[in-house]
Amino acid sequence: MSEPRTGGFLEQLFDLSGRVAVVTGATGVLGGAMARGLAGAGARVGVLGRRRGRAEEVARKIYDSGGEAMALPADVLDGEQLEAARDAVLGRWGRLDILVNAAGGNVPEATVNNDATIFGLPREAIQEVLDLNLLGTVLPSQVFGEAMARGEAAEGVIVNVSSMAASRPLTKVVAYSAAKAAVQSFTRWLAVELARKHGAGLRVNAIAPGFFLGEQNREMLVEEDGGLTERGRTIIEHTPAGRFGEPEELVGPLIWLCSPAARFVTGIVVPVDGGFGAFGGV
Repeated sequence: MSEPRTGGFLEQLFDLSGRVAVVTGATGVLGGAMARGLAGAGARVGVLGRRRGRAEEVARKIYDSGGEAMALPADVLDGEQLEAARDAVLGRWGRLDILVNAAGGNVPEATVNNDATIFGLPREAIQEVLDLNLLGTVLPSQVFGEAMARGEAAEGVIVNVSSMAASRPLTKVVAYSAAKAAVQSFTRWLAVELARKHGAGLRVNAIAPGFFLGEQNREMLVEEDGGLTERGRTIIEHTPAGRFGEPEELVGPLIWLCSPAARFVTGIVVPVDGGFGAFGGV
């Protein structure tokens, strides 16, 4: 086990040395940044994602930076794969303290573009987005949360990744907005459920990113020459910070929620959006 870091009160308050974290969707842009951020704060990190090669690459980068990580190839919708990943973490590190549910996303078929209407939206596409975002949060919470809840002094932190689309539904992305709203509702429900039945040492919160460039939305927001698309310009005009977020800007709120500094914080959703949610457009 890692030795606790020495330093002042604030450093110790946000220190995650000796903690073990699993990040789902850690092979993506935002999930990868959060996995690296947790490792930088001292946690040992399980890098969970469907792409084995990418998971191994993220884990290797953490290791090369002086951290400790392991690749966990798994699909968040496959219970057996999740259980195998949990057992691998417990077998190697003997504990589990943090779960970050960063897996999620949208599919083009579940998007109502300008030449389409809600009436023709395929049921299968809607279901796919709901499953990936909602069930892809619920199932890991069941599998990994159970490990945290064992014992008389149950402790652990679950941080779900929502979206500002949950509280301010965006045009076009109907299924994604609905799915992320469900994630926020589940976050609050689970926070109450775990604290009341298993102890106040189990906390559940969420982060709601605004607009960050990732693999799925880059083409929608940025032209090949680096300029903004029409939708990209609209977003920036409605973001008081005047830019997209940088993936590393999610790390600070995440470390806070996972650390002793937030030990009395549960059931909340933290926006990280450059002011998007506060701006009415006028």
